Amino acid sequence: MLSMEGRVAIVTGGAQGIGRATVLALAQAGASIGLTNIRCAKLDSTIKELEDMGHKALKFCVDVTDVEAVQEMVDQTIATWGRIDILVNNAGITKDNLVMRMKTDDWEVVLKTNLDGAFYCTRAVLPHMVRQRYGRIINIASVVAQTGNVGQANYIASKAGIIGLTKAVAAEVSRRNITVNAIAPGFIATPMTEGLSSEVKQKMLSLIPLGRMGTDVEVANGVLFLASAEASYITGHVLNINGGMFMA
Repeated sequence: MLSMEGRVAIVTGGAQGIGRATVLALAQAGASIGLTNIRCAKLDSTIKELEDMGHKALKFCVDVTDVEAVQEMVDQTIATWGRIDILVNNAGITKDNLVMRMKTDDWEVVLKTNLDGAFYCTRAVLPHMVRQRYGRIINIASVVAQTGNVGQANYIASKAGIIGLTKAVAAEVSRRNITVNAIAPGFIATPMTEGLSSEVKQKMLSLIPLGRMGTDVEVANGVLFLASAEASYITGHVLNINGGMFMA
């Protein structure tokens, strides 16, 4: 099993779906975890799971678009554990519509949350990672950032931006022993996809060579690998976890 003993991680959007699975995977590997969600009540069940398993955790009710709140989260993590080794930028939202019908507010809030939020969190942790000459940043993108999709221009633009941000930051900090990678999940069975109609789900499945949706645990395992010492020579990479839906 990949070991995270002695490591400290922050996972944004850690209350459910891919974020929750990532929190549990990192904790089971030995990491101390700070997890965030804009809705504080949703964090409680994940925190309880961690505590029942005997793992250390900090709960942050943080909107990642709030620069001051993000900085306070990082400061508190440093005050508690003295370091930050891993950042998983997972927080994200959707507000789908065709471009000609998309409201300006819906465009802006998706870009602000998904892309700006990842930038704010990355900027806040980097000084600490640079000083300790170690860090792992994993950004959650999406297969649709590579393929396109009808009705998701705001979401796709934000996730394509995540891929660009990943490569830019990787180039800037690699000499400090900090790796920066992205994961592009395909169609994953999460609370976000539960509400889709059976017709839409069948259409999705027809696009996936493996013939099934992925699981949040499968994505979390990818995060765990990229956060590990075993992935120390991988940076600026986009790991596709999509059942063959997109083959770069």
